[in-house]
Amino acid sequence: MENSYHQTTRRNFLNQLGLAAAGMTTGNTALATTQYDSGIPRNSVPDRTSDNSAKRVIMISLDGICVEGFQKAHAPSLKGMMSQGAFSLDTRVVMPSVTLPNWTSHLTGSGPEQHGVFNNNWTPANSSYPAVRRDEDGYYPSVFQALKKCQPSCKTAFYYNWKPLAYPFNEKYLDEIKYLANDAYASNYHQAFQFVKKHRYNPTVVFLYSVHTDHAGHKYGWMSREYLQSIEEADQQIGFFFQKLRQEDLFNDTHFLFLTDHGGIGKGHGGTSAAEMIVPWGISGPGIKRNFLISEPNNTTNTAPMLLHLFGGKPLPEWTGKVIESVFPS
Repeated sequence: MENSYHQTTRRNFLNQLGLAAAGMTTGNTALATTQYDSGIPRNSVPDRTSDNSAKRVIMISLDGICVEGFQKAHAPSLKGMMSQGAFSLDTRVVMPSVTLPNWTSHLTGSGPEQHGVFNNNWTPANSSYPAVRRDEDGYYPSVFQALKKCQPSCKTAFYYNWKPLAYPFNEKYLDEIKYLANDAYASNYHQAFQFVKKHRYNPTVVFLYSVHTDHAGHKYGWMSREYLQSIEEADQQIGFFFQKLRQEDLFNDTHFLFLTDHGGIGKGHGGTSAAEMIVPWGISGPGIKRNFLISEPNNTTNTAPMLLHLFGGKPLPEWTGKVIESVFPS
């Protein structure tokens, strides 16, 4: 089948992202945006260079984002960034469609049958199902561990606000790790910016996560006004973060990944409905096709191999995820 990149007009692509509803228009070299309350200036997403070697990668990670919620929310910063890259609106998550197994799968390139994390109560101490491989400290190998081996000078950071999220990962491969309680997340964006700025001359990987969107779904319901507002509030912080990166000339040579772990239905998730199991996923940056709708099957397990590939590494033998070759120019 011919790739949808050749079949889809830019306007149709933006419609699928939900950008038309956000009031965005297109230009010859960059996405022109209206002045939004988030303070994002016009032409806020500049063209990227053609070099596909990663200088830094930032994972923008929001918990519990369903496809419909992403499309309907007014999120010009995030949608603008992704419209400049490659995007999927039918990425599958691993089963079960709950938080810890899926974020573990994003960052280890493997499903629960490999890494052994099956529920949100998992800890290294109470793991009942052994991972197929463990490092010397008892952890399944993560992308941070793989990066440190293929790029020893790489600086890694992990910012989060849900306590169990860090349990599956060996922290000795993280140069900075910051946890915020009570759904706080704005200061983590500031910390991430400071980290990137400090290590601007090093290969850098940042995982920047917030759980407040998921909690809004549980409290008010997926697709409620409050749930959509939680996405929009996150988008404002993402916009401020991007603006700081641009001001320090740290935006154009950065790869961004947009990640989520599951959708939701009613006030919950964990089942096998499309609303829970199918999510948005995207990548943008130097050497990534622009305005490209990914048509091949995608899964949360592909995130780690993709990230490692940007730094010239290969997926670990025990990983099951793959590199999505179609997002790179042939």
